[in-house]
Amino acid sequence: MRLDQRIAKFTAYSRNEAKKQIRQGGVYVDGTIETNPAIHVSYEQCIRLHGEILTGQAFVYLMLHKPEGLVSAHRDPEHATVLSLIDLPQKQSLTIAGRLDKDTTGLLLLSDDGQWAHRIMSPRHKQAKVYRVDVANIITAQQVTALENGLLLNGETKPTRPAIVEIINKHCMRLTIYEGKYHQVKRMLAAVGNHVIKLHREQVGSIRLDHQLAVGEWRYLQKDEFTS
Repeated sequence: MRLDQRIAKFTAYSRNEAKKQIRQGGVYVDGTIETNPAIHVSYEQCIRLHGEILTGQAFVYLMLHKPEGLVSAHRDPEHATVLSLIDLPQKQSLTIAGRLDKDTTGLLLLSDDGQWAHRIMSPRHKQAKVYRVDVANIITAQQVTALENGLLLNGETKPTRPAIVEIINKHCMRLTIYEGKYHQVKRMLAAVGNHVIKLHREQVGSIRLDHQLAVGEWRYLQKDEFTS
């Protein structure tokens, strides 16, 4: 992010006012005076404006405890969206990193850092996604084996990567997958002869849903969460 953009984002200055402050010598980056508004700065760099450290990050990283019934989209003509829960002025610039179905609950990650969001979503990075899955029928050993070996789903040319299955009880499992195909968990369970009745995402990569977050609440990610 450009220096003038960062100052405008986290202060009351407009973009033009931020440029003026920089050119007049009022801004220090990592202890050195900086007069170029176009220089790019990272969230790790310390920015001082007239001696005061500029708070806030260059980008915004959030976790949301998604409730059932909301759509993972910026706008929807028929349904309320997850952004209705976020009271930030820049919320329309947030990328939803790994959408959840309307009836799925749990961890949803959002950021205006497009590269970070892409890394979370891209199957090339093999980010683990952990779900608690409640199913209609008793889970069998054959179903577990099939999930752990990988399945060829309808309409796909390659099987799913081997999943990790942890049995919680005869109708509930914790399922870890490494892709993000359309309705993947529901399709996987249907392919082995079962049916998902409740789906809750607990974790993406190393980021776990904060158990202190009530349904519908959100918080900023800590630095060690979004840099891990």
